[in-house]
Amino acid sequence: MSLLQTNLNSGAIPTAETSTEIPTASDGSRVVETDIPSRLDSLRWSGFHTRVVTALGITWILDGLEVTLAGALSGALKESPALRFSNFDVGLANSAYLAGAVIGALGFGWLTDRIGRKKLFFITLALYLAATAATALSWSVASYALFRFLTGAGIGGEYTAINSTIQELVPARYRGWTDLVINGSFWIGAAMGAVAAIVLLDPQLIGPDMGWRLAYLTGACLGLVVFVMRLWIPESPRWLMIHGQPERAHEIVAEIERSVIGKQQEQRVWPKIKLKMRSHTPLGEVAHTLFHAYRQRSLVGLALMIAQAFFYNAIFFTYALVLTDFFGIASNHVGWYLLPFAAGNFLGPLLLGRLFDTLGRRTMIALTYGVSGVLLALSGYLFAIGVLSAQTQTIAWMVIFFFASPAASAAYLTVSETFPLEVRALAIALFYAIGTGIGGVAGPALLGALIDTGSRNSVFAGYLLGAGLMIAAAGIAWRYAIAAERQPLESVARPLAVVE
Repeated sequence: MSLLQTNLNSGAIPTAETSTEIPTASDGSRVVETDIPSRLDSLRWSGFHTRVVTALGITWILDGLEVTLAGALSGALKESPALRFSNFDVGLANSAYLAGAVIGALGFGWLTDRIGRKKLFFITLALYLAATAATALSWSVASYALFRFLTGAGIGGEYTAINSTIQELVPARYRGWTDLVINGSFWIGAAMGAVAAIVLLDPQLIGPDMGWRLAYLTGACLGLVVFVMRLWIPESPRWLMIHGQPERAHEIVAEIERSVIGKQQEQRVWPKIKLKMRSHTPLGEVAHTLFHAYRQRSLVGLALMIAQAFFYNAIFFTYALVLTDFFGIASNHVGWYLLPFAAGNFLGPLLLGRLFDTLGRRTMIALTYGVSGVLLALSGYLFAIGVLSAQTQTIAWMVIFFFASPAASAAYLTVSETFPLEVRALAIALFYAIGTGIGGVAGPALLGALIDTGSRNSVFAGYLLGAGLMIAAAGIAWRYAIAAERQPLESVARPLAVVE
């Protein structure tokens, strides 16, 4: 039985107000009894939710644009008369981007839980805008790596604030599919990056040292549009309830209801929950929650994050190098091969996402992780024995990542819905940081070094490592993942501030 249902059945009688303050906690702190979570989860999908998803989820489009440009532009960076990157320099710069994402996620994740979701998704977007514009002005390997580090810090911070906000605003029955499609929109950005690379790297249109600079400026321009779109997104009412602003939370929910159904919802017997308001959650309590009270969930989230981070970053950041070094594809043609790859990655979450809300989390996470691992091992063997062409290699990757894309998105879904509201953003940040630090930062550098050997068997060994991690994560998910489908967030993980 859910926590909300328990409170309802225990005799909590709703009043005419959405929340009733009861200043009777043992430590003298304010307590509020509220039906806001129930009201948010009862709403049907509407234009409001579509606008929230668009304005916030576009973060993944920006990330997809950045990552694709980094891969597609690697050949141009090697040919640039100003920079003249080696394969190692390309891998190092990509690792700097991921390292920035790790540090940004941790720092901004802590701030997101402390000062609110809305403030942070403006701060992190501003950092991204400034850093990606600066990347276009890079004059050396060191400056390029520094600006990529700062760009990654902005994107890493975006993950925590945006995932938290979307989870807390989207009704429970749509949460899985919505989260997967949003994360899958990374590949819309990837397609945009591929098209930009095709046009901007054409030597007949733009010089070799100008095209990659203009490509990065496209990300800054898109970010400016996003900044304006976010001005009307509200703060999370769930966050406001706990952080001492129940009146503002009520106003926001009433505004959302009027936007969805044209009026505030009629009075009815809503399940309620009692919460003790607090200004912040001490780090000691955060650590106890993640590593003691929810230790098993933490291990599951960590396994999923590490596996998908290595799998994705190792392969995708070196995608262009495989095409240019082993298949002889010109650097200005790499974008054409990224388009079908991006299509497979977006279609996976779009078509399989609803199954995460119907068949369930455990079944679909285990299936997508396991299938993508097996397929990578098989295609890696075919690559090693030299039977694949550039075209068939691209088709193989398209099929693999049709399954791997929803798998990777499910990792973010898992860590964002299975921990209490007070530590949600920091949990996302921590597991993203550890997973990316172990799997993501090391992956591109390792695969870059293996590609530099010129040996297909060496590259195959790297692919086998990625496949093994995915298959192991599939087994862990099947055994230990939480069945969170269609459940209110407060039932999946009750807030730390709950008063019995």
